[in-house]
Amino acid sequence: MSRVCVISPFTGLAGDMLLAALVDAGAPLDAVRAAVSDTGLDGWDLTVARVPTHGLTGSRAVVSVTDGATSRRAGELIDMAGRVRDRVVADTAVAALRAIAEVEGHLHGEDPDLVHLHELGGHDTLVDVVGVAAALRALDVRTVHCEALPIGSGTVRTAHGVLPCPAPATSALLRGARVVGTALAGETVTPTAAALLRAVAADYGPAPEMRMVATGYGVGTRTLPDRPNVAVVRLGDRETSDVRDLVVLETNLDDVTGEVLGHLISLLLDRGALDGWITPAVMKKGRPAHVLHALTTPETADEVERLMFAESGTLGVRRTTVRRTALPRTTDTVHLHGMPVRRKRGPHHAKAEYEDAAAVARRTGLPLRLVLAMAAELPEER
Repeated sequence: MSRVCVISPFTGLAGDMLLAALVDAGAPLDAVRAAVSDTGLDGWDLTVARVPTHGLTGSRAVVSVTDGATSRRAGELIDMAGRVRDRVVADTAVAALRAIAEVEGHLHGEDPDLVHLHELGGHDTLVDVVGVAAALRALDVRTVHCEALPIGSGTVRTAHGVLPCPAPATSALLRGARVVGTALAGETVTPTAAALLRAVAADYGPAPEMRMVATGYGVGTRTLPDRPNVAVVRLGDRETSDVRDLVVLETNLDDVTGEVLGHLISLLLDRGALDGWITPAVMKKGRPAHVLHALTTPETADEVERLMFAESGTLGVRRTTVRRTALPRTTDTVHLHGMPVRRKRGPHHAKAEYEDAAAVARRTGLPLRLVLAMAAELPEER
C-alpha cells in the first residue's frame, strides 16, 4: 500500500499554507519542530492554530522570530537544511532551496550559493521548506499529486521593486507545472511553494484512484472577500495498479535532423507529456524517416499537439486513446559515495535517476552503468 498526497490549491499555494494543511491532515507538529531544530536555526518558534475562514475551519502556520537574522544567502540556508538528521527530509529541503538558488542566480547573474534571497532569505523559508519535508515524511507520503495552480494577475512588490505576477522566479520554478488563470489579483503561488513542488517531483496529472484517509485545510494570511483562502490536501492509500486512459500523439517526420528530434522530445516532456520517443521508419519511395511519439493525459493532449505542430513543421498529428496499467511506484533517495541519488521504486526493482547517477560517475570516475546498478541495489534508507 502506498500513501498519496493530493494538493488542491483552491486559491493558491504558499509554503506556510502547505505546511499548515499537512499538519491539519495529521502530521505531528513535534516531528516538524524537531526537524527545524536540527538546522541549528536560533530565535524561532512555529505555532499551528485552528482558525475559521468563510464557513470553514482550517489550520494556520505562524513562524515567530525573536532576533534580527532575517536574511541569509542561499548557500547558508542550504547548509542548514542539510543538517537535518533524517536524510530524506534533508534531501527534500535541500532540493527545494537549491531550486530557488539556481533560479535566482540565473535571473541575477550570480553564483547560486552567493545569491541573497531577500524576501526568501529569512527564517520563514527555512522553516516552511524543512517543515513540509518533515510533515510529508511523518505521514509516510510516497507520491504527491497537485491540481492545476491558479496564477494571479497584476503586480507584486519585491525587494527589486514592483514586478508582474507571477514573479520571474516563480515563473521559472513552475516550468512544467499545470497552471490556470484566476480572477484573483496579486501573488497566488509563492516561489517557496513552487520549489517544494519541484523538490517532491509532484505529478500534475489526474489524481490516482485511492482510499481516502484524511483531509487538511491550510489557511493563508491573506483575507479574501468572498471565499476562504485555503489550500487543501487529501491523503489516501493506493492499493492496486493504476489503470488510466491516456493519449498517444504521433507524426511522421522525414525532414528534420537528429538534433531537432532530441530538442523536440525535451520540449514535449517540459510541456506535460508523460513520455516521448522516436522510432525509425521507411516512407514511400524508400525515404528514411522518423516517427515522433508522445504519451499524454487527455488534459494535456491539446497543448502537446500544438507544440508538435509548431516545433516540427508537420502537417498532421495522429491521436489514439490507449489504456495503460502502471504498477504502484514511489520515490526515495539513497546515498552513494556521500552523494544523494534519487530513485523510482516499483514492486520489483528500483531505478536511479540519470542526472544524480551521472553526477556520482563524474565525481568518482566510476562507469555510469556501474553507478546505476549500485544505486538500484542499495536498501531503502530510513
